[in-house]
Amino acid sequence: MTDLRFGLVGLGARSRIGLYAHTPGEGTAIVAVCDPAAAQRDTALERFPGATAYADHHELLDQKLDGVFLTTPDDLHEGPAIDFLRAGVSVFVEKPLAITTEGCDRVLQAAYESGARLYVGHNMRHMPVVLTMRELIQSGAIGDVKAIWCRHFVGHGGDFYFKDWHADRRRSTGLLLQKGAHDIDVMHWLAGGYTTRVNAMGALTLYGGIEDRQDRSDQRFGDFVSDDNWPPLEQKGLAPVIDVEDISMANLRLDNGVFLTYEQCHYTPDYWRNYTVIGTHGRLENFGDTYGGVVKVWNSRRSGYREDADQVVEIPGSSDHHGGADPLLVGEFIRFVRDGGETLTSPVAARAAVAAGYAATTSLRSDGTPVDVPPLDPTLVRYFDNGQTR
Repeated sequence: MTDLRFGLVGLGARSRIGLYAHTPGEGTAIVAVCDPAAAQRDTALERFPGATAYADHHELLDQKLDGVFLTTPDDLHEGPAIDFLRAGVSVFVEKPLAITTEGCDRVLQAAYESGARLYVGHNMRHMPVVLTMRELIQSGAIGDVKAIWCRHFVGHGGDFYFKDWHADRRRSTGLLLQKGAHDIDVMHWLAGGYTTRVNAMGALTLYGGIEDRQDRSDQRFGDFVSDDNWPPLEQKGLAPVIDVEDISMANLRLDNGVFLTYEQCHYTPDYWRNYTVIGTHGRLENFGDTYGGVVKVWNSRRSGYREDADQVVEIPGSSDHHGGADPLLVGEFIRFVRDGGETLTSPVAARAAVAAGYAATTSLRSDGTPVDVPPLDPTLVRYFDNGQTR
């Protein structure tokens, strides 16, 4: 089997997923890496010996690549994705698909016009905790879903999101979109619908008051992340620009009548997600979101508080790499490039997650004014729902 030739654009922390696509002589190889920072390119060449390094993604467009992984900062998803799609290269773009609804629509349109395959890296669809909840829902364990609540405790927020480009709304729109796109996509998937209207509130309530700032553009992610950075108000060296919210809450109404609530805080002591799904015949809730956690179901009778559930399902997988989801995500993209067919992820769903997050951020910054989500062109919906075939 001839190796598929892949490029890797954007060599920060998330670029490690490229290692799952580098099996020279066994089917796939990373043959080109790209980043404007020379130090990032040098490190990548150590990981991918034999690859060629470039500073500008345009230099990869004529390299006869079968596919490319875009693991750039969020504001650099849209432009490069469109460039590679128009060049006929299959594209894996890290989530979120873009930082605006309109940007997502431009990427989808480019994929439609070019016929090149587009895949969005919503790895949580491969996480065992999400698959466990989805299987329970589809089995009828709680009846028809009517509401989903998600509380996202972002315990590493000060290190992960307030020391680099994430904290600048020009590059991320905001963390309700950047971080929330994961959870909104999961809730959409579990509920079987997409957001049509949203209202939200939130603010920069803690990190904006820290005056110790530092430009870390010449550093790697691992240079400034440490579990020892506690408590939050003692953080040092935050980003020069911080104008995104560190706490946010959104209410979302779906096209099928299901209601969602999403809450996100970036200075909790713990880091995990808690989903509660309420149906017509019970509810389920996860405790922990990787290996070692459980999903509990209450559906047999009414009661007061009781810790014992009617069904307890252990979360399989591992505690690393998003519960083992990352290699599965990359493997699915490789199979999609080679053979096409159905995938767990969906460009339409990825757009829906961004559109909901973008509308929520607009509402938040308008004192909670409800915002409607613009529909996607039905032609694009049909194309992507049909496996990107006409």
